[in-house]
Amino acid sequence: MNNKERDEKFFGRGNPSMDLEVVKAEGSYVYGANGKKYVDFLGGAGVGNLGWNVKEIEDAIRKSQRPAYVYPNFYYGKWAELAEILADLAPGNLQKSYRMTGGSEAVEAALEMATLNTGRSKILSVEGSYHGNTLGALSIGASKKNKKFPNLLQGCEKIDLPLNKSRLPEVERLLSGKDVAAIIMEPVIINLGVVIPEAEFMAGLSEICKKTGTLLIMDEAITGFGRTGKMFASEHFNIQSDILCMAKAITAGHAPMGAVITTNEIDKKVGEEIGLYSSYGWHPIAVDASLAALNFLKTNREMLFGNIEAIAEYFKKAISEVNFKKEPEVRILGAAIGIELHDEDYASQIKDKALKEGLLMNTEGSALLFLPNFQMTKDTIQEGINLLKKAV
Repeated sequence: MNNKERDEKFFGRGNPSMDLEVVKAEGSYVYGANGKKYVDFLGGAGVGNLGWNVKEIEDAIRKSQRPAYVYPNFYYGKWAELAEILADLAPGNLQKSYRMTGGSEAVEAALEMATLNTGRSKILSVEGSYHGNTLGALSIGASKKNKKFPNLLQGCEKIDLPLNKSRLPEVERLLSGKDVAAIIMEPVIINLGVVIPEAEFMAGLSEICKKTGTLLIMDEAITGFGRTGKMFASEHFNIQSDILCMAKAITAGHAPMGAVITTNEIDKKVGEEIGLYSSYGWHPIAVDASLAALNFLKTNREMLFGNIEAIAEYFKKAISEVNFKKEPEVRILGAAIGIELHDEDYASQIKDKALKEGLLMNTEGSALLFLPNFQMTKDTIQEGINLLKKAV
C-alpha cells in the first residue's frame, strides 16, 4: 500500500486533496515526493509569511530549554512575554491576549467575549466570508456553503458586497435595534479574493458601532503580521477594533497557534467569567516558535516591509503580461494578491494546470489567490509567473 492509498483508506479530508505529496519546504519552494520543485504562491494559505524553514526560528525551537507541557492554570513566563509582544504589535488599545490553538478557536472566543460583554445575542458578518470550521465560525460564514448544517447559531445576519458607503444605511438599520453584539470581518477579505473595503465604509462602520454599542471584531488570522503591508490590515483604515483574532503567521508556520486580544475594558468585564480553557493553547513549543518568528519580523521589519511593497509592484506588472481569456480585475494590497477572473471553472482549471507545471496557488470562487512570503525574490516571482503563463 503506497502513501496515497493509505491516505485514502485512513485519513479524513474535508476538502479534495491536491496531487502533491510534500517531502520538503525551503524558502519559496515546496518539494514533492516525485522529485519536482514547486514555486509556492500558496504560502500555506497565509501561514508562511517569512518563507519555509527559517533557520532562526528552527534553531530557536530546537535549542530552547522548556517544559514538555504547562497546565493552563499555572504561571509560565514565556506566556506573559509573548502576550506583551502581541500587545506591542497590535493596533489601538488592544492589550489582553488569550491562548488559542488556531483561528477557528480564536473566532469562537471572540464571539463569546462579545456576547458576554454586551448581553446581546446577534452577530453581523460579511456574506461569503470564511472564519473557520467550528459551528460558531460556520454560522457567520458563507450562507450557501452551510445550508447542510441544521444546528448553526441563530441570530447571525450578513451584509453583502460591495463594502462601500452605499452599504452603511443597511448596517445602521441592522445595528439600530441594539441587539447585535458585534460585527466580525476580515479588514481585507482574503477569502473572497482580496476584497478591499472602501475607507469611507470602514470609517462609517466604526462610527455606527460606537453609536450603537456594537463591538468591532477584526479577524486577522490571515491579514495579520504584515500580509497587507501593515502589521495588521485594520491599520489601513485608522480604526480601532475591540477584539482581534490572530493565527497562521503568528508562528510563521513552524507550529500551530492562535490568539485573541482585547481591551482592558472588555477584559475586566468578561475575563474571569468566560473561562476559555485550552489544553494545548500556547504549547511551549509553539510559544518558542512564535517568539522567534515575531522577533525575526520585528528585527527585520524595515527590510521585510520594504520587500512587501516591491512584491506588490512586481506582481502588478507581471500579472498584466499574462494573457487571460478576459481582462481580469487585479486586487493587490501588500503581499495579498487576488486575480478576479469572473469564471469559477476557468479559475479552477488554471489552478490545476499550474500545479502540473510546478506552481502552487489557491482559488477563492472565481479568483486566483496568491499569498507569497515576504522574502520572495523578483526572480522567483517571475519564475512563478512564467509557469502561470504556461497554465493559462
